[in-house]
Amino acid sequence: MSPEPLVDQLYRLRHSLAHILAQAVLQIRPQAQLGFGPPVDTGFYYDFDFGDEPVTADDLKDLTKRMQKIIKEKQPFENGTKSLDEAVELLEAGRQTYKVEYARELVDTGKAADGQLGFYQNGPFVDMCEGPHLEHTGQVPKASFSLDNIAGSYWRGDEKNPMLTRIYGLCFESPDALKDYKARRELARQRDHRKLGRELHLYTIDEEVGVGLPLWLPKGTVIRDSLEQWAREEEFKAGYQRVSTPCITRSQLFYRSGHLPYFAEDMFPPMKLDDGDEYYLRPMNCPHHHKVYASESRSYRDLPLRLAEYGDDFRYERHGSLSGLLRVRAMCMNDAHIYCENDQVEGEFNAVMNMYRMYYSHLRIGDFRVRLSLHDESKDKFVDNEPEWQRSEVIVRDILKNNNIDFDEAPGEAAFYGPKIDIQLANILGREETVSTCQLDFAVAERFDLTYVDRDGSDQRPYIIHRAPLSTHERIVSFLIESYGAAFPTWLAPLQVQLIPVADHVQEYAEEIKDLLVQNLIRADIDDSNDSFNKKIRKAVTSKTPNMWILGGRELEERSITWRRYAVQEQETMALDTAVDTVKRMNAERIMDNFDDVSLPVG
Repeated sequence: MSPEPLVDQLYRLRHSLAHILAQAVLQIRPQAQLGFGPPVDTGFYYDFDFGDEPVTADDLKDLTKRMQKIIKEKQPFENGTKSLDEAVELLEAGRQTYKVEYARELVDTGKAADGQLGFYQNGPFVDMCEGPHLEHTGQVPKASFSLDNIAGSYWRGDEKNPMLTRIYGLCFESPDALKDYKARRELARQRDHRKLGRELHLYTIDEEVGVGLPLWLPKGTVIRDSLEQWAREEEFKAGYQRVSTPCITRSQLFYRSGHLPYFAEDMFPPMKLDDGDEYYLRPMNCPHHHKVYASESRSYRDLPLRLAEYGDDFRYERHGSLSGLLRVRAMCMNDAHIYCENDQVEGEFNAVMNMYRMYYSHLRIGDFRVRLSLHDESKDKFVDNEPEWQRSEVIVRDILKNNNIDFDEAPGEAAFYGPKIDIQLANILGREETVSTCQLDFAVAERFDLTYVDRDGSDQRPYIIHRAPLSTHERIVSFLIESYGAAFPTWLAPLQVQLIPVADHVQEYAEEIKDLLVQNLIRADIDDSNDSFNKKIRKAVTSKTPNMWILGGRELEERSITWRRYAVQEQETMALDTAVDTVKRMNAERIMDNFDDVSLPVG
């Protein structure tokens, strides 16, 4: 008997349901070949090759009933091991060619302990599996799972392999947890940035341009420009100097930085020019910034030197991993590099973390996790300098502790040149993505021969802090769309004020107000359509416009406006001058007026 891993009960439940599903499938498609059937974060799935007898969504109801029957039978999960020959004989008898291939691989690569392969049986169903599982099928809680959907999946995730049919199931520890997840998933569907981005004309992806290469439309460009302007202002106040560097470079630069050949699979192929040189689209900005630093002699008086750039970068993400703005092949990064002395590292790192805290607090992004990514000395992808690894990791860990920041440690996730802090942002469904990073680099200055003249006249190497608090335009906007449901605050909204005249005779007054707002750099427009008043309001609400100014005869006579805010029932009438000053302040102070607890800052 092979020992079972120590895992929680939910993992066992989901894994057991994958086997129960496979048993039910073989009842209606006995000729089906099995692929993999693992537990996943929201439940389980199993891959099948159905040949000429596909299973469709119409079969899910029948499969569910069969699974419930198997559960009621309280079939025990019994495990054991077989040699490769025994396993192949059993699997070939059942025409399980995919499992035979995997069994041989496990033994050939030494992943099967002592050459023995684990098997589990419940009822008549036998599967090659390491477990663990429940004690018996009857331990599956009532109404804790549901079959979800059917999709295609290549065997082993390789598009050169046969396409299999994947049946997904949801599973949680209780019916209430399952119900809660489905509700959150429905909200996530409604707020999906791909859906809202299309409906609100924020960006588009055109097949002729290429997948993963978003085209920002005028409304979406307003959002990214507004974020960038905010970052420029904050960085200016924090002592950053802006630079601008090219998106393409000779291959020698990336060999020097160490990104080639190790990062090559994530880069676009090189362009070979007639001079014999190879050029790459850059996947990051740091080598160019190091060259800016090296462009002149530096003294300790110049440090810390903070170089910032919203730089365009390009990474070859695999087709299957591309997802709207969340994962793209062309991106614009809120990047900066801080070159500093040894005794400046802690202060600069602290300042960066405070900047992160300010950004996230202001944007009201609260559901995130901090990860301290460390090196793994057993892996050769990391710079070979154990004393510096130990020293730099202590520095970063102490900074987090001194700032009372809760964090998890992740060995093996560091950059190749130093430890880093990753901000893991969760979406509505709890799925995490790395949005922001802050890295302490102790190695690359030597590769680029970066020095500064110290107080005693000696040449010293600077430490380098890599930081990108607002991630890329693409990723941060995707999260903000979903977090806000695309109901942006006034300062980020593509259209800040929608003017709604209720009669023709106030049209001239509406045009006067629009001109006044535009001269004050407020994005405003007039709905001068023939639609009814109620339809005009509905259109403004549907487009998520944060402010609607209603103009009628009384407003014209009193030179006022009636202000209606998105998702706020109460209206407020105020003098035109007061309204203009108020919206100017909302814009200038970047007030987060898309939340219920924020009132108009009148006066």
